[in-house]
Amino acid sequence: KAVIAPLLALIYAAPACGDGSPQPYYLLSALLSASFLLVRKIPPVCTALPSQREDGNPCDFDWREVEILMFLSAIVMMKNRRSITIEQHIGNIFMFSKVANTILFFRLDLRMGLLYVTLCLVFLMTCKPPLYMGPEHIKYFNDKTIEEEMQSDRRVTWLVEFFANWSSECQSFAPIYAELSLKYNCAGLKFGKVDIGRYPDVSTRYGVSTSPLSKQLPTLILFQGGKEVLRRPQVDKKGRAVSWTFTQENVIREFNLNELYQKAKKFGKNQEEPQQESEVAEIENSPKESKKDQ
Repeated sequence: KAVIAPLLALIYAAPACGDGSPQPYYLLSALLSASFLLVRKIPPVCTALPSQREDGNPCDFDWREVEILMFLSAIVMMKNRRSITIEQHIGNIFMFSKVANTILFFRLDLRMGLLYVTLCLVFLMTCKPPLYMGPEHIKYFNDKTIEEEMQSDRRVTWLVEFFANWSSECQSFAPIYAELSLKYNCAGLKFGKVDIGRYPDVSTRYGVSTSPLSKQLPTLILFQGGKEVLRRPQVDKKGRAVSWTFTQENVIREFNLNELYQKAKKFGKNQEEPQQESEVAEIENSPKESKKDQ
């Protein structure tokens, strides 16, 4: 499984997560993840590598390498139990494969290990994962507009995601949140997002930590009457997030979106009726043209 996982990730990355257009992030990340497998298995490169196998075959894994790869498989399987999207599964394979490759390359040769770490650092600094660009019905706030929007019409309920572009968890949740906005957005229930990595003042104001150790990204907050009434994940006394899985089903159930949507639709109808009555009154009261003017 440890050998197959990087190969599957490489095959999956070729069409760039199924959209048909190659994206450097997935292709390069897959190549880095499968690099030790390629170096160890493809001649003539493998023929020059040292080996601890009894038969002296340099183009096959020795017993220590198999142990490391099996340990990698166990970690990936445990980590993927909480993954909710294909991108998260593949991301876990990429991350732990790179860690295993680092150990394996350093074990072979110090220079190979340093070269691999350098390549990973260059990749990390120059190649960012692609952001979700699909359909959505979400309003993006900055440090000024979020407070103004929450107070502009207190009859409107807002569900706001606090996120950061560098967070892989936020990127995985983006298509789920977008789908929810398309399904539930209406006049009385709206969806918003604010990048607290870009606007740290918002992070402080609403008590959402951007530290990776706090595990508070993403955070969903429900606002009613301009005030916070519910947030997920919750935060304990030590400032760490209580474990919560950001699936579509959990969000719908926890924030009671079905009931909120039904109430919000009634609010929208109540807004339309006075507007229609005023339009009819304007038409009736408008001066009619006399026959002499015709």
